[in-house]
Formats: sequence, C-alpha cells, structure tokens
Amino acid sequence: MRKNLLRASGAVLSAVALAVLFLRPASAGRLPADHFPNIELTTQDGKKVRFYDDLIKDKIVAINLIYTSCEYSCPLETARLAQVQKMLGDRVGKDIFFYSISIDPENDTPETLKAYAAKYHAGPGWLFLTGKKDEIDLLSKRLGLYSDPAASLDGHMPHLLLGNEPLGEWMRNSALDNPRFLAQTIGDFLDNYRNLRPSPQTAPAEAAKLSFDQGQYLFGRQCAPCHTIGHGDKIGPDLLGITNVRNRDWLVRMIRQPEQLLAENDPLAASLFKQYKQVKMPNLRLNDEETNALIGFLVSQSSAHDKQASAADETKTAGPAGEHVHPHE
Repeated sequence: MRKNLLRASGAVLSAVALAVLFLRPASAGRLPADHFPNIELTTQDGKKVRFYDDLIKDKIVAINLIYTSCEYSCPLETARLAQVQKMLGDRVGKDIFFYSISIDPENDTPETLKAYAAKYHAGPGWLFLTGKKDEIDLLSKRLGLYSDPAASLDGHMPHLLLGNEPLGEWMRNSALDNPRFLAQTIGDFLDNYRNLRPSPQTAPAEAAKLSFDQGQYLFGRQCAPCHTIGHGDKIGPDLLGITNVRNRDWLVRMIRQPEQLLAENDPLAASLFKQYKQVKMPNLRLNDEETNALIGFLVSQSSAHDKQASAADETKTAGPAGEHVHPHE
C-alpha cells in the first residue's frame, strides 16, 4: 500500500491537489469543539497540554502521526516537515503550529521525542507529543489519520492533516508531498490567501523539470529533505561526488536496503549512522528503474559541478582577451 502511495507521487501537483479530503460541518463553518477529544498530551519538554484547548483552538495547524523507531515513512515525513517549516519562516509558532503525535507512546517518552526533534532541527512552534495509547488512537480516528496497522510496513500511513480551526476548514494530504506545495497550502489556502504568495514562475518551472527527469524528481521528493548536492551537509551528508567515492553496489544497497546494512554492521553505514546523530535512512522502496534513475541524476549533477569548476579555473588563468597567462610571467 505504501509502495503504491510513493509510486503515485509521480503525478503532477494539480493531481495531488484533487486528492485532499475536506472535513466541513454540515451547517456552520466551524466544527464543534466536542468533535475533537480534548485529551491530555505531553510535549517533548514535559509540559502537559490539552489537545483542543491548548493546541488547535483558534489556530492554523499541521498534524501528523509518527514514532521514533519507525524505519520507513516517519524519517522522511519529519525531514519533509522540517523543509516546510523553514519555508514558512517565523510564521511557525506565531499563527501556524506543527504537531507530531507519537503512536508508540510507551516507548516515545518526552526525552526520546526531544532527542528526535533535535535530530531533524525542528524549530519553535513544532511540538512532538506523547500520551495514553488508547486516547491517541481515539484522537487519530477523529482526525481521520488512523489506518490499519497491518496495512503498511510502518503501521500507519504518512498523512498530514492541515486545518484552520476558526474557519472549520480541514484537509488531509500526503506528508511526503512537495514541500513548496505544502507550504503554499498552509500559508495561502488555510490562511485565506493572505500570506506566502510564491512567484508564479517558481513552482511551474520546478514541476516541469520534475515531470521530465525521473531521477531529479526522486531526489527532490525522497532525498532533498535530508541531503544536498554541493551545498553542504544537512540532516545527512552532502551527496556531491558520492558516485565517485562509493562503490555502486554499496550505493544501491544503501538506497534500497539501508536497514539491512545497519543490521549487518556494515562499517561505512555504521559510521554514517553515528556521524549523523543516529538518524536512520528510511527504506524508500525504490525499484531497479527508480534506483538507476536516482543514481544517474547524482552522476550528472556531480559531472556538471566538475565541469563548472574546471571552467572557472580556466577563466582565472586567462588574460583579458581570453589568452592564457602563466603565473610566473
């Protein structure tokens, strides 16, 4: 089921927009307060809060379900939301609030959640919450986020619930969606189009590129939350030149079976796991074609970077008319 979800991500953003689920009351524009269980939750800082009274009342919110030992969707979900938070800037914590609720509260203590949040550079306005298992299950069902634990490898689906509680507007979207689309949806749609109006030249240009290059699309969707190519380390390492320094067979396994490499105590995988704060690389469930496309994109980006660097070096050693200048002359 999760595999189908990831494959479906190849559709253009307009198709994604059609998949959202609106939850509106039959008459008034506002869902009644008793629709939301006002359960007690505990933040990563150990503070007790009430779900309705303290977290969503009169607020614009983004809510997802996670658990810290998850090896598939959760790491990517969290990294994706970190991107969205950065795009929204200082609005997060002022008029927009992020909530990640653990579905494994027995193991996800406030201390565990705090360490998890720090790994993904979660900023102010983003709470990681735990509580009683039965109450969280009830809440997830009321929010439309609950899924049969047996239906996916994660035990839940990577949904993101976006809501404007004062207006009674709610929509469920994929938590793995394009970060710009999610940021625009939160900032524009749920806030009555008052904020975050990106240039119309930006998103369409990106969508056009992604639709023609499978490797670029996969990198942007699956890898960019944690990695860059030539812009430094992020949650994970910079991947510039990775295909030159890593064996291809190892790269394929790291992309397709990262959890197995760690289980086998592969020295390189173990070293990276330790170096990058024990953040587990999720299994992206890519097939052979997708893996080859992704590696091909990494090769092309590194090659393009090398050519640009070489051209820049040539320019530095050329005279005003383009003649080569020897440093000792």
